[in-house]
Amino acid sequence: MTLPMSDPTAWATAMNNLGMAPLGIAGQPILPDLPPPATRERPPGCKTVFVGGLPENGTEQIIVEVFEQCGEIIAIRKSKKNFCHIRFAEEYMVDKALYLSGYRIRLGSSTDKKDTGRLHVDFAQARDDLYEWECKQRMLAREERHRRRMEEERLRPPSPPPVVHYSDHECSIVAEKLKDDSKFSEAVQTLLTWIERGEVNRRSANNFYSMIQSANSHVRRLVNEKAAHEKDMEEAKEKFKQALSGILIQFEQIVAVYHSASKQKAWDHFTKAQRKNISVWCKQAEEIRNIHNDELMGIRREEEMEMSDDEIEETTETKETEESALVSQAEALKEENDSLRWQLDAYRNEVELLKQEQGKAHREDDPNKEQQLKLLQQALQGMQQHLLKVQEEYKKKEAELEKLKDDKLQVEKMLENLKEKESCASRLCASNQDSEYPLEKTMNSSPIKSEREALLVGIISTFLHVHPFGASIEYICSYLHRLDNKICTSDVECLMGRLQHTFKQEMTGVGASLEKRWKFCGFEGLKLT
Repeated sequence: MTLPMSDPTAWATAMNNLGMAPLGIAGQPILPDLPPPATRERPPGCKTVFVGGLPENGTEQIIVEVFEQCGEIIAIRKSKKNFCHIRFAEEYMVDKALYLSGYRIRLGSSTDKKDTGRLHVDFAQARDDLYEWECKQRMLAREERHRRRMEEERLRPPSPPPVVHYSDHECSIVAEKLKDDSKFSEAVQTLLTWIERGEVNRRSANNFYSMIQSANSHVRRLVNEKAAHEKDMEEAKEKFKQALSGILIQFEQIVAVYHSASKQKAWDHFTKAQRKNISVWCKQAEEIRNIHNDELMGIRREEEMEMSDDEIEETTETKETEESALVSQAEALKEENDSLRWQLDAYRNEVELLKQEQGKAHREDDPNKEQQLKLLQQALQGMQQHLLKVQEEYKKKEAELEKLKDDKLQVEKMLENLKEKESCASRLCASNQDSEYPLEKTMNSSPIKSEREALLVGIISTFLHVHPFGASIEYICSYLHRLDNKICTSDVECLMGRLQHTFKQEMTGVGASLEKRWKFCGFEGLKLT
């Protein structure tokens, strides 16, 4: 096969298919922006190409010589109209064959029209290619499904172990596991499965009842565990409250540092940027302090709501707790008595079953009849001894229950006496209020208008008594804010101004350090009044 340079179009097409810029003899590019040859859309899994423009005298051997350089050829279907279909072994060989599109082919040195032709290579649609591609896609889909299934099985939690069928031996094993705290959950699941399967019958009812009774005995353990966890939670709350109060104290110290730095004698020596930073820091610290203070006050309010304010209520609560404790003990004793009764019934049923089996054994003529009778007699003796012990325990529990009932009656009588005393005290208070009605009028005219103001006066008096040289209104309010954030500075100053015989205001300092301070003068005012 030769490529004559006299045909520039064929040469440019071939060079373009090979991805190279076509050049002439003088090195000049020929048709620089030549588009690639037009091809149809590539079918999926295409391994077959259509080759047109073959010379009329071209044979199958010549086609093989030309296209075997692209890859292994599986089949060639040649037509009489100067075209053929070539099927390759792999898909990438088709791309190589497409690069031969546009080449001119000539057989030998003949220039006859039957010995020359321009090749046109394009994708061809073949059933075999489509079938192989579909098979490959199905295989890939199967592999993907298998991979996903294996992944799901790997991530799936393991199935629970199968529950064994009921038998006397397995029943004894499960009964022992029910008494062990570490194996209780497994044994309970087995017991539940047996009951749902319908393993309970007249013969196995006593065994199932004993296992259910063992499960009931774990209720008390669970209640004790809950109480222990609640105790741990209370201790954690107390630690959190102590830590929060310590944090609040440190915040108060930091805020006091900012306030002292904001006073005139220190404030004048800072630069403008330093003053700005100090004011921003002060605001941030006060906001955080207020948030923590609100949280601590909320915790204290919850504790105060839980606790009673009156001593009589405390005594009644203690009595109620004692009564509830007695009631709980009585209920526990009742439960134990009921369980003992159920045990008695169970043992009676077992004795009846043994008697029935003994009667059956008498009727039947077995060689081991005497041994079975001896075993049954020993079992009956053991049952009778256990029954006697259970009856003694039952009598003891009944005696304890009667004692608890007597204690409960005494507690109820004491509660009635306390209620009568409380009613008498309320009547006396009502009579005293009627007699002291004019005194209330005089009290209403006092400068203290509410109980809250009286509490504030007491707290401020105690605070100023500790500070004999006086304190500023900001210092007093910062102390009061620890107790309640909602206290207003103006209200506090107005209240102290109304009580002239208790508090007095003085000016201290000179020049820039001039400051108003409040002092406690209650002892002097007491002499004057």
